[in-house]
Amino acid sequence: MKQISIILFFFILPLAFADLQLGFYASSCRKAESIVHKVVQKRFNRDKSITAALLRMHFHDCFVRGCDASLLIDPTKNNTSEKQTGANASVRGYDLIDDVKEAIEATCPSTVSCSDIIALATRDAVALSGGPKYNVPTGRRDGLVSNSIDANILPGPSSPIPQLTQFFAAKGITTEEMVTLLGAHTVGVAHCGFFANSIGDPALNTKLVNLCKSNTNGAAFLDQNTSFVVDNEFYKQILLKRGIMQIDQQLALDKSTSTFVSNFASNGDKFVKSFASAMIKMGKVGVLVG
Repeated sequence: MKQISIILFFFILPLAFADLQLGFYASSCRKAESIVHKVVQKRFNRDKSITAALLRMHFHDCFVRGCDASLLIDPTKNNTSEKQTGANASVRGYDLIDDVKEAIEATCPSTVSCSDIIALATRDAVALSGGPKYNVPTGRRDGLVSNSIDANILPGPSSPIPQLTQFFAAKGITTEEMVTLLGAHTVGVAHCGFFANSIGDPALNTKLVNLCKSNTNGAAFLDQNTSFVVDNEFYKQILLKRGIMQIDQQLALDKSTSTFVSNFASNGDKFVKSFASAMIKMGKVGVLVG
């Protein structure tokens, strides 16, 4: 990573402003959000998979120590950070955050936090992928601590629904919001090692078995129909037993989540509105302000 991406600024703000707010940089860096959008748009034009990468980065950052950009901190000889631990080792998109940070620093030095950049970049990528356009409150302060042991709490691709629900609930996320956020898999991919042992759809199961026989590092879209579009197709697919990962298919089978899956599958507008709301809420998990 470029050095610029690991400069995590420690903001001290008056108590009255110690909260996230829309337009936080309106005075201090008026062009911040437009700069983010410009850089994200440029990358999206040549690599639509950046949306999945940013969604994953945002999730992995927020659900460890809170949305504080601690995921960006590089390991040192004295400390193994979150960045290269477990599932985080395959997180992508750091170079995009570098590019955004560099562009913003040229205009507003030492002003915009990396955690805000992650939230804003993810928001823009979602909209570019056909998803909802939503406003992101800003004012996050970057964390200064990143420990590998903290990243071990992240759920895996075969986590049972009760365990998953408990994990999200501990972060203040409801079961419906959890199902909504996992709808981000509509633009996601998984590698052979993370596939469910058997896919309910025989034709798809055969396709994936053959894929992994020929290439153990092979990958498949979690949404086989609209792979680069943020929409409700993911839910339709898992209702047809075409869930690539066990965690996805279980959403449609477990009694505590199946109703939400059906509702989103039958109502695209409901999913879009719920997804925007859930993303905003996720972006507030454990934030540092003040």
